Amino acid sequence: MKAKELRERSDQDLTELTQQLRRDLFGIRMKNHTGQLDDTSQLRKTRRDLARIAQIQGLRAAEKLAQQVSEQQSGSKT
Repeated sequence: MKAKELRERSDQDLTELTQQLRRDLFGIRMKNHTGQLDDTSQLRKTRRDLARIAQIQGLRAAEKLAQQVSEQQSGSKT
């Protein structure tokens, strides 16, 4: 998945997608361990997608926190 596509999704969608990808990653790992996985690049792709989502969620959380801090500072100055 592209980061641009992920940024366009809502926080709820990203949370659901994270849960789905974690389940998929578990299945992929099991298939790899049992020798049933044909495309081993799926492991890397899925892990990277999870990392992209985590990064986007972290950035959004930091933006919200910064916004709250700036609102508190502007409210206390008056």
